[in-house]
Amino acid sequence: MEALLDFARGPLFRLTFTLMVLGLARILILEIWGTIEAYRKAGDKVMPWGLATSRTIEWLIPVKRVFNKRPFYSLFSILFHVGLILVPIFLFAHVELWKSSLSFGWITLSKSWADLLTLTTIGFGLAIFIGRVGSRNARFLSRKQDYLWPLILVVPFVTGYVCANMAVSPAAYQFLTLIHVLSGELIFVLIPFTKIAHCVIMPFSQFVMTIAWKFPAETDDAVCTTLGKKGAPV
Repeated sequence: MEALLDFARGPLFRLTFTLMVLGLARILILEIWGTIEAYRKAGDKVMPWGLATSRTIEWLIPVKRVFNKRPFYSLFSILFHVGLILVPIFLFAHVELWKSSLSFGWITLSKSWADLLTLTTIGFGLAIFIGRVGSRNARFLSRKQDYLWPLILVVPFVTGYVCANMAVSPAAYQFLTLIHVLSGELIFVLIPFTKIAHCVIMPFSQFVMTIAWKFPAETDDAVCTTLGKKGAPV
């Protein structure tokens, strides 16, 4: 078990983290290139940059939209994402691991805040899962991964909390630690290939959508030709 843990914490961690970084970099490059191409082909190049910027900020900080529809679900989702981001990055044990590899670290959460955020992330993750299963509208819009992701994401939080706060046998501790590490690495691998990649593309989404609607001047003719309606009376 110890050798498997060393492998998971060492070579496997570096491999999965590298795959995540490269996958997200690919998505980012493709998004930027697609935006440039859309703008280059656009007939009307006058862009409402202020509007696109404000919409992007609204998506990143969705305070105005929280209470419009499904307020509790939206609030749970926001709080879930807060813990999902803060705990892995600022947990003391994680920062110490990075410090041992990179020779530098950063500020960390206190034990009480880390535990609170961990528990709220678990609770809100399960609440989101139940909300998707219990809501007819959510079931209509949800894909299989939409049900799986909240459950997958809470696994490292549950195992990490148990290892840090509960008395378990050495064998159970090693097993839970291995599940904690492997589940985190599974998330690394899945991120670039699933909807969670929105963490990278979201800041560009409103700019891309704004530019995408600036259709090239020949778009109408091309659509009519494809539909076999070229020259037909309007």
